[in-house]
Amino acid sequence: MNSSEVSPARCIQFDVAIPIEAPPERVWQALTLETNAWWLAEFRMVSADSTVTFDLSPGGQGLIETSLDGSFLQWYAVQAYFPQSKKIYLAGYLAADYGGPSTNLLILSVVVTDHGSELQLVDSHHGSVDEKTIASIQEGWQQLFGDGLKRYVEGLC
Repeated sequence: MNSSEVSPARCIQFDVAIPIEAPPERVWQALTLETNAWWLAEFRMVSADSTVTFDLSPGGQGLIETSLDGSFLQWYAVQAYFPQSKKIYLAGYLAADYGGPSTNLLILSVVVTDHGSELQLVDSHHGSVDEKTIASIQEGWQQLFGDGLKRYVEGLC
């Protein structure tokens, strides 16, 4: 059966800030080099035993989840990487199964604060997205980086 649906394209952007009581260098290390250690189980889309890594080399795979059976999910491709300023620009896609279709651009940066660091996230979606989908994504980022990265880093410091 053939079917089609036309929906208007929209642009939505939101910010998330996660305060972390640790030096920016430690947060950056955990974010980019220890991703699998803090990536929450409920965010593993490929399999329960998958591995999540950041390949930040030029032409690398970006943020990718892989499984021993060969399955994988490229969460994001790296558009730009600035380790000196602790900032990564990522580009990804949201499939219809997950509330899209849309293209999204994600900026992750770690900045110094009076109490340690803050992970700053800017997420922009372009395509078939609605408020419910965006609210779900925003809550997901809060959970992943708040319950995952933040707890991991603060537990090790």
